[in-house]
Amino acid sequence: MYNAKAYSAASASSGLTATKISRREPMERDVQIEILFCGICHSDLHQVRDEWSGVMPTVYPCVPGHEIVGRVTKVGAAVKKFRAGDLAAVGCMVDSDGTCPECKAGLQQFCPNFTLTYNFPDKHLGGVTYGGYSESIVVDENFVLHVPANLQPAGAAPLLCAGITTYSPMRHWNVGKSKKVGVVGLGGLGHMGVKFAHALGAHVVVFTTSPKKKEDALRLGADEVVVSNDANEMQKHLGSFDFILDAVSADHDINAYVNLLHRDGNIVMVGAPEKPLAVSVFSLIMGRRSLSGSPIGGIGETQEMLDFCGKHNIVSDVEVIPIQKVNEAYERLLKSDVKYRFSIDMASLKSA
Repeated sequence: MYNAKAYSAASASSGLTATKISRREPMERDVQIEILFCGICHSDLHQVRDEWSGVMPTVYPCVPGHEIVGRVTKVGAAVKKFRAGDLAAVGCMVDSDGTCPECKAGLQQFCPNFTLTYNFPDKHLGGVTYGGYSESIVVDENFVLHVPANLQPAGAAPLLCAGITTYSPMRHWNVGKSKKVGVVGLGGLGHMGVKFAHALGAHVVVFTTSPKKKEDALRLGADEVVVSNDANEMQKHLGSFDFILDAVSADHDINAYVNLLHRDGNIVMVGAPEKPLAVSVFSLIMGRRSLSGSPIGGIGETQEMLDFCGKHNIVSDVEVIPIQKVNEAYERLLKSDVKYRFSIDMASLKSA
C-alpha cells in the first residue's frame, strides 16, 4: 500500500477537507494513474451528504469523484492496453464479476456484482473504495479507458459520467439523421445531450423554462429552443418527436413531453426526480409510446463515446476550480450556478 493525498468528508455535515488515504500497489493487471482532473457530479453531493441513505448509505470517510482523467504512471506486468505516459480515464465503475450475462454482453453497468468507483466495498483493501478527489488511483485495466489526445483533459473528465449517461440512450434508441430529438433541461446532462444529438445528425430541440438559455442552446447545437411553460410553443410540437431525453431532476409534468412523441416515440429519463412522476397511461397507449430510463453505459460503449468525442472534438463545458473550492462548488451546484460542469484541477491538491 501507499498513501495518497485526497479530499474527504468525515460526516454528512462536515464538508470536504484534506486528508490522506491508502491505495493498493498495482497488481499484475492494474493501472496506476496520476489524476489530472476530476469532474464534480451531482451524485457526489448526494453521496457526501448521505442523501441516498435509504438506497446507498454513505460510509465515512467518503472520497467522491467518478469523472477521472489522468496520466498513467505505472502498469502491472500483465497489462497490455496501457503504458506509462498514456492519457487515461476512469468512470463510475472499477470492477464487475466478468462472468454474468450482463458483463458478457458488455453491459457492466447492469452487473449485479459491480464495484463503483467510490463508497462501495473494496475487495482489495477492505472498507470502501475511494474516488477521484485524490492525487492517484489504481484500477484494473479492464475498467480504464483511453482518452483521445485532441481532447482537453479538464473538459473530458465529465464525459465519464455526464457524457456516457446521455450518449448511451441515444445510441440504444438509434438517434441519428432524419430523427427529431428533444432535450429537456439545459444543465450538466442536458448540454451534453444537445452536443451528442447534434453530432449524430438529428434535428435538436431544447426545452427550457428559461428564455435566457436560448442563445446558449443554439451555440451548443440546438436547431430550435422551446420555452416549455409556453403552451402555444409546446402545442406546435405535439406528436412530432422520435426521441426525447429528459435530463431534469426536479418535479415536472412528464405528460407534457409524452404528448410530444409521435407513434412509437420514446422518452428516456436520465434525470432522477426525488418524487415519483404521475404518468398518464392513456397518452402512452394511444401512440404506442414508451417511457424508459437509462444509467451510464458499459466499458466498451464508454470507450466508443470517448472515441466519438475525439472524432467530433466534443468535451463538456466546464469551470475549472482548485480542490480548495470544492465545498463552495457544491453550494453553487445546488443553485445551478455553473455552465455546465465543475472540473477540479487536481494539481491544486499538492498545496493542500
